[in-house]
Amino acid sequence: MHFFSDQLEDYLNTQLDSEPEYLAALRRETHLKVVQPRMLSGKYQGRLLALIAKICSPEQVLEIGTYTGYSALCLAEGIKPGGQLLTIEVNEELSLLQQRYWNQSPYGSIIKPLIGDAIELIPQLDQRFDLVFIDAKKADYTRYLEVVIPKMNQGCLLLSDNILWSGKVVEPADERDKATQELIKYNQLLTDDERFEHVILPVRDGLSIARFRSIGA
Repeated sequence: MHFFSDQLEDYLNTQLDSEPEYLAALRRETHLKVVQPRMLSGKYQGRLLALIAKICSPEQVLEIGTYTGYSALCLAEGIKPGGQLLTIEVNEELSLLQQRYWNQSPYGSIIKPLIGDAIELIPQLDQRFDLVFIDAKKADYTRYLEVVIPKMNQGCLLLSDNILWSGKVVEPADERDKATQELIKYNQLLTDDERFEHVILPVRDGLSIARFRSIGA
């Protein structure tokens, strides 16, 4: 489902700050060499992620789903001096590509990758986070939410990608389509949970922004 015409999308992509050269190169290499390059955040969403991070200026950031490392670099642009971005990816084969581009950027020293299942790893973390970005297995979104809430600071921003799932969230759900069913459930959970303020932006495949009030809200 296209939310905007191609002409309007082209216009939107001209009304952006330019992306750093290392991001442009990573985007090109991802499209040339990596399976499912559509999973990449891309220039428009990447600039949005960077701007959100700069506005909230987080100290500790958690990313669930690293892919080739593009979104991690965008979010890292807004991290406070002395802060850190922890990013979790299940596919170890992407590590060399990620690290090569992180090392080309000013942010290689503050990005810490973890390999494994986020649902198992997150409860073991000592940090509490000011910004969380979920962009991993869609069928596990509510489980990610369950394990990450205890790790959120008051006022933490929760960003979630692919929330509209090509428009499938408003179509009759096939019982076999676990990803769509899960995203519908996840969206409603954030809307109904009084601990969060929540809005969905029709950016690319849908990006939701939720602000965590507190555990006891």
